[in-house]
Amino acid sequence: MKTLRDMKVKQTCKVVKLHGEGAVKRRIMDMGITKGVEIYVRKVAPLGDPVEVTVRGYELSLRKADAEMVEVE
Repeated sequence: MKTLRDMKVKQTCKVVKLHGEGAVKRRIMDMGITKGVEIYVRKVAPLGDPVEVTVRGYELSLRKADAEMVEVE
């Protein structure tokens, strides 16, 4: 299983599934990260947290823990 956390800078991926449950999953979905959407990885902080991505035309910063819940291909 590959997650958003495993992606390198300047790579594009497609969301396969969201893991997690309840409020955490809802928050990720509210940010526009849903099944089938394409995500472009813009930057990764030196220590890996946070990850800056472009999703649905806007920039978003995700914590490492949240990025690990997004399964991609």
